[in-house]
Amino acid sequence: MDIALLVITLILSAGLITLGVLLTVSRRQLANARKELRHKRDRPPGDGRRRRPGVAPLAVRTVTHTLRNADALIRHGIVGPVRSSVDELAAWARVERPDLARITSDGRVVLVFSDIEGSTQRNESLGDREWVKLLERHNALIQRQVADHHGYVVKNQGDGFMIAFADPADAVRCSMAIQRTLLADPARYDGIRVRIGIHAGTSVRRGDDLFGRNVAMAARIADLAAGGQILVSDELRTAVGGANIGFDEPVEVELKGLSGTQSVSSVRLTSRDAEI
Repeated sequence: MDIALLVITLILSAGLITLGVLLTVSRRQLANARKELRHKRDRPPGDGRRRRPGVAPLAVRTVTHTLRNADALIRHGIVGPVRSSVDELAAWARVERPDLARITSDGRVVLVFSDIEGSTQRNESLGDREWVKLLERHNALIQRQVADHHGYVVKNQGDGFMIAFADPADAVRCSMAIQRTLLADPARYDGIRVRIGIHAGTSVRRGDDLFGRNVAMAARIADLAAGGQILVSDELRTAVGGANIGFDEPVEVELKGLSGTQSVSSVRLTSRDAEI
């Protein structure tokens, strides 16, 4: 009985800490959103600067996601944070069915999931204030590389990202750029290790059964990846084709929620073949 009470207490404490982190991040990002909106309002008439089509204001989009996350935590209870960020994002996508058709002309889309390995333990060791600062640096890196490689952040939840690309090579090069940046500047990013999984899907229509399977495939591959690793499905590897991106030999694995075995490969980060 004492052990059960201890477990419940730990879960409740973890939930409260996560809620505090989400609310703290949302306040910071809301301030950034207001600053950006003031800047746009005060911009002189005739200013010809334009944002890349399809890329929404970063601060506004991110704070909206964060506030939704905090609200979901309050509504659904604080047991949820025990699941990984990738699990939460995949569950959200299967329910909400985000419309990704607008980013692709042929019905195919590349899905990327990522999160920080051991994020709960890192949060506990750093404390909430330092963890929030680290999370903001990590999230800014992801957002910047996604924009530079023509991707679209479908949703960001805590340290987890669900990202979509129209081009398979762009998805891999973006992921490589993220990993190389983290390796090149461990002091700035406190030595965090990010897990990334990528899958090229064959359908993005909301009502198509393949949508849920593609989301599950990308998420399960990300769960399988180790920190600092990029794992891709066989479909993604085939779609990349002759893009001069190096892969290790594929291995057959069983993925939770998917029947049979799946072939996955690790991207070679040490190779300079792929121009980032």
